[in-house]
Amino acid sequence: MSVIMEFAIFPIDKGEHVSQYVKKVVEMIDTLPCKSQLTPMGTIVECDTMDECLAVISKANAILEQDAERVYCTATFDNKPGKKDQMEHKIKAVRGE
Repeated sequence: MSVIMEFAIFPIDKGEHVSQYVKKVVEMIDTLPCKSQLTPMGTIVECDTMDECLAVISKANAILEQDAERVYCTATFDNKPGKKDQMEHKIKAVRGE
């Protein structure tokens, strides 16, 4: 199965500049065995299951809770059972490759 998740998570009680907090989340994601891509507006992660995606969000939230009293998170999912490597496939399909 392939579950692609795009999510953004950040503290909303730390002012306008939150990159130092988001950096901790990105560093955690970089240690995971799943594919990921940082974008200007969030992070895309491809996991084998929905539970794995939700675990990423849970870990990210736990990291931010260490420094923040309020955390905002938004996520979208594309769950495609029986498929793999959908992040690459979707891009190639749009480019006609």
